[in-house]
This record gives sequence, C-alpha cells and structure tokens, in this order.
Amino acid sequence: MVKITKVYTRTGDKGETGLVGGRRLPKTHPRIESYGTVDELNALIGIVRSWNSQKSESIRRNKFDLILEAVQQKLFDLGSELATYPGDEYEGQITLREEDSLWLEEIIDAMNEELPKLFSFILPGGTPMNASLHQARTVCRRAEREVLRLKLEEEVSPYAVMYLNRLSDALFVFGRWVSATMDEQETLWEPGKPYPDWRWDA
Repeated sequence: MVKITKVYTRTGDKGETGLVGGRRLPKTHPRIESYGTVDELNALIGIVRSWNSQKSESIRRNKFDLILEAVQQKLFDLGSELATYPGDEYEGQITLREEDSLWLEEIIDAMNEELPKLFSFILPGGTPMNASLHQARTVCRRAEREVLRLKLEEEVSPYAVMYLNRLSDALFVFGRWVSATMDEQETLWEPGKPYPDWRWDA
C-alpha cells in the first residue's frame, strides 16, 4: 500500500520527478505525460460522479456510481503501472489485463441495448453530467495518444492501450445512456445547419 507522510518533498523543484522504485525523469518525459493525463482523466470522472450523486436516489444512479468508481480504481492501477519503469516492477504490483477491457465491453453492450440507433454525431454539452462525460472521453483519447507516444520509445503493456481505447468508447456510450435513461440532454450534430438569428432586437 502507498504511505504518504508528507505532501511536499522539494525534490521536484528542478523539473524532475520520481517513479516507482526511485528512478527519476524530467517532468516532460512521455512517461510522466502519460500517467499525468490518466490522472487528469480520473479527476474528470470524479466530477461526473459528483453530478451523478445529485440525481434522485435510484438503482440506476447507484449502479452507475459503482461503475464509475471501479473505473477510477482501475485508472489508479494504470497510473501506477505507467509510473513504473520496465524492470523496476515490485512484487504484487497490479497490472492491467485483457479482462479489464472485456468488463467495459459488457457494460457497453448492456447499455447499448437500451439506446436508439444513432444516425449523427453528438455535440458535447446538454447538461453538466453529459458534458463532463464527453470531456472525459476526449481526455481519455489524449491519454491513449500519450501512452502510444510513450510506446514508441519504451515498453508499454498492450492492455494499457486497449483499456484506454475501450474506456473512451464506454464514456461515449455513458453519455448517451444517461441522456436516454436519467433525464440528461444531448444535441445531435446537424451538418451545414444555418446560423440562427442572433440579433437582440429580432
């Protein structure tokens, strides 16, 4: 388990940070960018959970929160894995597996069964939880790109990339699902839609 005794250490004041095992890297290194973006994604999912908690008590709300918390837990596992340089792994370290992506696929499939067919892209927004899910989706895509950039230089587990790819799909479906079943709103893209009359005196 992680033991945090002091928040500031002053060891990063010169632009480096420590990995699991003690190895130090510049804070701009692709490995730091990758798990830093995963951390950003985790924070956004926390915002989604806060919006979800304001919904009326229901089985769907509670189950959705359990799903979101499980994703947050797994993202911390992923962050720990990315913060460990190849060869510096410790005994008992949690690493992502194919089963983690398959778990997301089960949820995606179950939610999709409750959704109408989609014939257009969706504009991010509508209501706070929907908007936050779409923001999380875009950050998840960025996290995936950062991990792939790291993979060009160093060894990265294929299951890390797989999980982020599947999670971005899941976040998209989550946004549709909350709109369809939890009174959220969404707006469809209308290609070439004319500009509205914005004049105040019209």
